This record gives sequence, structure tokens and C-alpha cells, in this order.
Amino acid sequence: MRHVVVIGGGLAGLAAAHRVCERDPAFRVTLLEATSRLGGSIATERTRGFLIEGGAESFLTEKPWALDLCRRIGLDEQLVATRDLARRTFVVHAGKLHPLPDGFLLMAPTRLWPLATSGLFSPLGKLRMALDLVLPRRAAGGDESLASFVRRRLGEEALERVAQPLVSGIYTGDPERLSLGATMPRFLEMERRDRSVILAMRRQARAAAHRDTGARWSLFASFADGMQTLVDGLTRRLPEGSLRLGMPVTALARTADGTWRVTLAGGEAIGADAVVMAAPAYAAAELLRPLDAALAGLLGGVDYASSATVTVAYREADVPHPLDGFGFVVPASEGRALIACSFAHRKYEGRAPAGQALIRVFMGGRLAPEVAAWSDDALLAAARRELAALLGIEAAPALARIHRHHRAMPQYDVGHLERVAAMESAAAALGGLALAGSAYRGVGIPDCIHSGEQAADAVLASLDARARDRSRP
Repeated sequence: MRHVVVIGGGLAGLAAAHRVCERDPAFRVTLLEATSRLGGSIATERTRGFLIEGGAESFLTEKPWALDLCRRIGLDEQLVATRDLARRTFVVHAGKLHPLPDGFLLMAPTRLWPLATSGLFSPLGKLRMALDLVLPRRAAGGDESLASFVRRRLGEEALERVAQPLVSGIYTGDPERLSLGATMPRFLEMERRDRSVILAMRRQARAAAHRDTGARWSLFASFADGMQTLVDGLTRRLPEGSLRLGMPVTALARTADGTWRVTLAGGEAIGADAVVMAAPAYAAAELLRPLDAALAGLLGGVDYASSATVTVAYREADVPHPLDGFGFVVPASEGRALIACSFAHRKYEGRAPAGQALIRVFMGGRLAPEVAAWSDDALLAAARRELAALLGIEAAPALARIHRHHRAMPQYDVGHLERVAAMESAAAALGGLALAGSAYRGVGIPDCIHSGEQAADAVLASLDARARDRSRP
């Protein structure tokens, strides 16, 4: 029986292990996780009628891999869409919440009248955004930073007041360093194909409006019982005995017959025909350094940001703001301790009891790395100060939870995709090894699932090729 070892029990590792079993139940799979739990930052708590997420609270349905997996493992009936009411986002400007203009998709407007009447931008800022309609394409090739692209196409205000806070909310990153091609490739393609980003997005919006897709889901979806449902669902599908928690891997080596030896902290050695490396890039670098120093250097060069989430509950009567949206993002230029805020009870049904509000405050990130290191008391105090200033909430929270995410968000700096291609090529050259996780080609839930499944497919293909070579006379 051929044996695949998966190192790392986050979502990518779970997806990889499940894919191996799904593709061929005759394979033996072992998943090794250094900590005492699976799922990485995904964790759901139910308490006093509240549903509290420690990590991601939803996933993007535009990318098909999460929905496809849910259907295959029988979780699709447990999915819930965002609530129809108040599907809008606010942006903090000059200490006040301004709604993002209708038709604004990520970084660019698709409707000019809501932009013209918005109080979020100055008249000159609006005119500068409209220049995108006539500006030429970028002549030079190669990657560029997300900030460079937005500044060039839409101007400084669009970058400062929309792109930077929205990107920070997704990547907890710095748009001056983030790669456009790795983080927002659709905008790169829009400019190449249509020249104007605004025109391209307007065409897409019109096409979507006239296309009856019969789509059941909103742009984002979650589970009625929280994101832990996905982790638990995958765990149940894996064979008994395949999961080993509290098992840090200390060494990885190739054997004379072309297989692998995986050594655990207690000295135990496990033989494997193939390995999926689903640990964070910095951990993978240490394990692979004795085998390929150059690959380890590339992996170790992936920077990670740390962040913290403060979740607080209030009586709705104690919240002066109507919370008539899904939340708000905060530009770095505002000089505040938080980068974003989500009104969890507004986004999905069943997140809070009737008459209660559940608010998640996101802090830290690459632009404020010191914040994530604050004590729990300091984080909660800062969150309460910000909610008082921006939402008028003076009452003490009825409940508070703090979740920390140390070195959890990989940063896709300019040139990232070229470096990833080199990493993947070097890993494949070792034979029977593939990389998986958020450090490579996407940080979202669907991306991690896709990464794990692709890595499993790659090592299985490698094993099949090796078997064919051995069978030849």
C-alpha cells in the first residue's frame, strides 16, 4: 500500500489528505499536525447564543473550489448566504463612516453617479478617478505593486481611501509592497484587455445583470454552525488512524530507494512514498534546507504578518449607530488602532440572539506589527476606544473574545508569482514532494482548498509516473 504523508493540519493539509483518499482509497495517508488541533486559524465557538469565529467567518463563492468540496462531502445543505439587507461596506474618513459608493467593486467604480454624489472623495479625487476612462495602457511589462497600479489608473485618493483599507482588510498588508499580479490579477487583465478599468468593470457588471445564472449563493457564504463545520466535515471523511496531532516534524530526508523518511520530535521515523508539505513557508524552509538550500531560501523569503481579532457583544440598545451594513474598513491615514470591523450579526443569521449585536474588530497587520503583540487587556481597551469614537458605543461589552494570529498571513510582495514558480519547480525536482498552503497562490478558503488538492494530485501523478517507469522492461 503506497503511503502519502501530509505535513500540516490546516485547511490545505486537510484538503490534500482528503483528496488522496478521494482519488484512491487504496492509498494510506497520514496527516501530521504539530499542535493539538486541526484547521489552523479556523475555530468556531458557541456560547450564550452567540456564534464566534476565531478566524475566517466566510469564504468567497466566486472561486469554485470551496463550494465544490462542500458538495462532494455533503456539506452544501449547511451553507448559508449573506443576508440580503444592508449589503454594503463603510469606509472611515475624517473620523466618520461613509458608505462605499454603490457600484464600487473592490478598487474601482462601475457607476459614475454614486461616485459623483459620494462624500468619501473630494471633487478633484473624483475627477482623477474618471481619468481612467482615457488613460492609456501601461507600456512596460512585468509585475508592479498594487499601490502603483491604483495610483496610476485611479489616483492617490482612490488608493488612500479605498484600495489600501480594502486590501489591508483582506491581506493585512501594505499595497506599496503587494504584487498586483499575485493579489488582484483581474485588474491586470482588465487593463491589458480593455485599457480602462472602469469600462471593463462596467461591462462585467452589465453582463452579470443580464445573465441569469440561477446562482444560489451571494458573493460570500458560510455555514449555519460556523466555519468549523468545514474542518469537522473533512476530518470525519479521513480514515481512522490517519490523523496524528501534537506531532511536530523535525527532519525530512530522501532514502536510497527514492522514498521519504519523516522524523518526529520524539524520534519516531515514518516512511512515505510521497510528501505534501502544507506547513507555513517558514516551517517548510527549515525542513527542506538540508535537501535544497536554494528552495529553503525562497520559502524563508515569504514574509508573514501577524494580527489579532477582538470580538465583542453588546445589546443593540447600547449601540447608537444603526449598523446598517456589513462593517467598515479603516485607511492607515486615519491613524487608528484597528484596520477593519465586521458586524457579524448583520452578515449572517444566527450569529447573535435577538436584540444583541456581535462585532469583530481586526487589528495589527503589516502596517502596524506592534499592535498584534499588545496584551489582551490593551487590545480590548483599544477596540473599545475605537468603537466608542466611530460607533458611539460607551457601554461595557457583555462578552469579549480575543484571537491572535501570529505569522498567519503570507505577504505576496512584487515578484511573488515568479518566486512561487521557482519554489514549485524545485520541490517537484526532489520527486514525490509538493507544496500546499496560503503562502503560494491565494490566501482565501477556496485558494487553500485548491492548493491542497493540486498538491495531492501532483504527488499522486508523480507516484504513477514512477510506477510506470519501474514497470518498463
